Amino acid sequence: MTFLEHFGFIEQPFGVTPDPRFLHLGSQHREALASLVHATEEKRGFVALIGPPGMGKTTLLFQYLEGLRHRARTAFLFQNARDTSDLMRYLLADLGMGTSSKDLPELNGMLNGVLAEEMRAGRPFVLVIDEAQNLGAEVLESIRLLSNFETPWVKLMQIVLAGQPQLAERLSQPSMAQLRQRISSFVRLVPFTAEETNAYIEHRLWVAGHPGPNPFTVGARTLIAEHSGGIPRSISNLCYQSLVLAHAAGKGQVKAEMVREAISDRAIEWLLPGNGNGTPCGSTTPLVSAPGASSSAKLTLLPGPRGRSNADSRRASLAVVSIFAMLFLSIVSGALWKANLTPKPLGVTPNVEATTFPVLSTALAPAPETMSPISNNRANAKTERSGRPPAGVTTAEAASKEPVFTVVVARDTTLRHISLEYLGHFDAADLAAILSLNPKITNPDEIETGQEISLPLSLRRDSAINAKDAGDFSPTSATEGAR
Repeated sequence: MTFLEHFGFIEQPFGVTPDPRFLHLGSQHREALASLVHATEEKRGFVALIGPPGMGKTTLLFQYLEGLRHRARTAFLFQNARDTSDLMRYLLADLGMGTSSKDLPELNGMLNGVLAEEMRAGRPFVLVIDEAQNLGAEVLESIRLLSNFETPWVKLMQIVLAGQPQLAERLSQPSMAQLRQRISSFVRLVPFTAEETNAYIEHRLWVAGHPGPNPFTVGARTLIAEHSGGIPRSISNLCYQSLVLAHAAGKGQVKAEMVREAISDRAIEWLLPGNGNGTPCGSTTPLVSAPGASSSAKLTLLPGPRGRSNADSRRASLAVVSIFAMLFLSIVSGALWKANLTPKPLGVTPNVEATTFPVLSTALAPAPETMSPISNNRANAKTERSGRPPAGVTTAEAASKEPVFTVVVARDTTLRHISLEYLGHFDAADLAAILSLNPKITNPDEIETGQEISLPLSLRRDSAINAKDAGDFSPTSATEGAR
C-alpha cells in the first residue's frame, strides 16, 4: 500500500512546492497580504516583505499575484541578476519580450513601451522580486531607478522586494538611503504560534483530502510546534517525516514518539564528516530531544553505553525519553488541576480566513471539528448512573461543582472519540475541562479500557441536558448517567 493510500490522501499534504492552495494565513500572513493589496490599490510604489527562510514568502507572493491576474500586468523575478543589463533582460523575458541585447537605452525603451501601453489600458504594473537579499548594490540602485517610470499624476510601476532578514540589513546601510526612503511599507512575517501551527497542519490535511480525524495526536502536534519553532517549512518537514515513520510501522496515527524519532533523524550532527556511526563527532550517544524542552531549546545528549549499536542506542534513548515525558506530563497535569488553570490552547483551529481574491473563494478550510454520534463507539461504550461524588471529594464539594456524567472507556477509544461522541465537539478547551475533572489521566493519548471518565454536562450540545435539569434527566432519553 502506498503512502497516500495508507492515510487516505488524494495528494501529498506536506509537499515542498509553493502551492497557494496549501497556504495557511496566520495573523502575520493575513496582515502581510492585506498590506500588499493596499499598497497596490493606493499605488504606493515600493513595498518590502521580509521574513526568515521557510516562512512561506514565495507562496504568499503567488497568492498576491493570483489575485491580480485579471486586474494588473505582473512580472515575477527570482533570478540573481549580476548587473543592470541582467535585471532588464530578465524583466522583459518574463513579459514575453526576450532579447539578447545589453544596450540599456534600448532595454529601457522596450520597458517604457510596455508601461505606456498598460497605462492607456488603465491597468497597474506590478513587479515582484523574490530573494532580493542576494542582489548587489548596483542592481538595487537600478531597481530604485525603475520607480522613475511615472507621470506627474501616478506611478507606472509598483515594486515588491521580498527577502530574508539580510535584506533589511542591506537596506539599512547608508548607501541605500535613497531606496529605503522610497519604500512605503515594511511588511514583516514572524513564526506561527502553537495554535497557528495546529491550524496549519489541519488545513494542509484538509486540502490533501484526508477523510478522517487528524492523524497527529495532541502530544505529536505539541512536539511539532515546539521543535519547528513555528516555521511553516520546518513544520511540513517534521509532519512528512513522522507520517513516513507511521506508514513504515503500519500505524494509522502519528504519536509523540514518532515525532521524536523524526527530530532525531533530522539532526544534522549525524552527517558531519568522520561521524559514520550516526552519532555526533567524538560521542557515542545519540542525539535526542530533552523531555519538556521549550521551543528555544536545542538537542541534548543522553548518556549511553559505549559499543552499543546505533539502532539499539536509539531505541533505549527513546524509551528513556518516553518515561521522562510521561512523568513530565503527569506533573504538569496535576499542577494545572490543583491550580484550576487552563493549559494554553492546542486544539484544532481550522483556517477559515478568506482573502479579497474571488479566484480563491473555493479554497476555504473545513468547518470546526464536530462529529455526529459514532454508532460503533456508542455500541461498545457503557455508562453508569451514579449519585456518588468522586473519591476524595465530599458531597458538599461535589454539589458546588457543575453537573457531570460518567463514561466507561470502551476498547480502542480515545479522549477525542469520547468528547466527539458525548459532547458533540472536541477542542483544547474541552480537553482542558476533561483533564481537570480526571486528574488520574496523565497522558491524553493513552487511556485504559474500563477506566471511568467524568465529562462536564454543561458542554453537551444536547439542549435537553444541562445543569438546570440534570436532576430530572431520565435514562430513557439517553444512556449517560448524570451525577
